[in-house]
Amino acid sequence: MSEGSLRIHLRYFARLREQFGRDGETLDLPPGIETVAGLVAHLAARGEVWAAELAGDRVFRVAVDQDMVGFGALLHAGAEVAIFPPVTGG
Repeated sequence: MSEGSLRIHLRYFARLREQFGRDGETLDLPPGIETVAGLVAHLAARGEVWAAELAGDRVFRVAVDQDMVGFGALLHAGAEVAIFPPVTGG
């Protein structure tokens, strides 16, 4: 891990887990990525299915350490970040 970067733990759920072909990963973010918006842009920059699911018009939610957050939320070293589609119910 380089100085200034954050190591976070990502978890993907439902259609995102299926589309990405994994249920999670540990990721060292490049310096300067400190918010959920920055993380999402970083993941979308992987291209293909990542861009389609995260940079397109698809709806998804994000939680940091099991708390729902907005895109402006700050990340911290060791954070567990979950990305998942909205849950519908009746």
